[in-house]
Amino acid sequence: MKIVGCDLHARQQTIAMVDTETGEFTEKTLFHEGDAVRAFYAALEGSVVVGIEATGAMQWFLELLEELGIECRVGHPAKIRAQETRKQKHDRRDARLLLQLLSEDRFPEIWMPSIELRDLRTLLRDRDQWVRMRTRLQHTLQAIALNHALRQGRALWSAAGRSVLQALPLPPYTRQRRDQLLGLYAQLQKRIEELDKEVEAARQRPQARRLLTHPGMGAVTALATDVFLGDPSRFATGNQVASYIGMIPSERSSGKRQRLGKMSKQGNALLRYLWTEAAMSTVRKDPELQRFYRRKLIQKGMGKTRIAAARKLGIRLWIMMRDQIDYEQFCRRGRLRQKGKSHAGMPDFNSACNAVTGSTE
Repeated sequence: MKIVGCDLHARQQTIAMVDTETGEFTEKTLFHEGDAVRAFYAALEGSVVVGIEATGAMQWFLELLEELGIECRVGHPAKIRAQETRKQKHDRRDARLLLQLLSEDRFPEIWMPSIELRDLRTLLRDRDQWVRMRTRLQHTLQAIALNHALRQGRALWSAAGRSVLQALPLPPYTRQRRDQLLGLYAQLQKRIEELDKEVEAARQRPQARRLLTHPGMGAVTALATDVFLGDPSRFATGNQVASYIGMIPSERSSGKRQRLGKMSKQGNALLRYLWTEAAMSTVRKDPELQRFYRRKLIQKGMGKTRIAAARKLGIRLWIMMRDQIDYEQFCRRGRLRQKGKSHAGMPDFNSACNAVTGSTE
């Protein structure tokens, strides 16, 4: 068996490899130009395990090893770095550290999504980028309209509102800027509509369809929850889900004194944003969450209450995925709990759960 510790960079990689049968140790640097990397790994015989740190430029390497039938383990960068006590850091030392952790079975491996999930994540991130560009453009056009006494609000983006904006008499450069921005807005809107069709097609996934039964959930939020959480069984508790998304407070405690700070935000920013937006729709449709929201609003204020509601909604969605139940079954568990027949993950409320689902997208 060959164990390979690989310190992967954008243009090169440094490897430290040992053959467990012969004890042969190899160190070398491979440049990514040409077929040197493919040729090296294709020539390895027998069972091979490669360990790398998670990095943004690793996608092509994972696909290459999968194509060659080589097992690749991806490690948590912060946990790997914590294993190194010396202040000296260079590529060879990093590769040897990865090799040591693999050999001693201490490698902090992280869960990796499938190719299908990675592609759907790309779809959602692509849509988010286009929506953000559209939002910035809308703000600019809205500023032009307000500066010239055109107060349409959200109606400015209807066909009639854009016609009024187009006919607005403006100075030469401002008129040129408005025309170009309106043309760009039409292009962005067309692209977003195309991506929305892709999302609608992907929402037929079983987990996404199950999540759509929850009030306030739209296609984008349901699909994002499905593909970004991935396998729900890898989380043991709801607190782990909240920690994974970054919806827990930072903490600096010592002894008997506990110090909690701001939200950690160590997680997926897009899913955190979608849950927060969806929570504002859900609290108007779900009685139990509505009561929770009003109670926290008095105690904590608007900001913390929105995050608390989003966290509660996210844990609900995880429970529905984990137990493969829809919203009606989730509500039924709540009624059983009040009768004393409790089960893990039950909501604590007694309300009509027949609210009509709505969309936040």
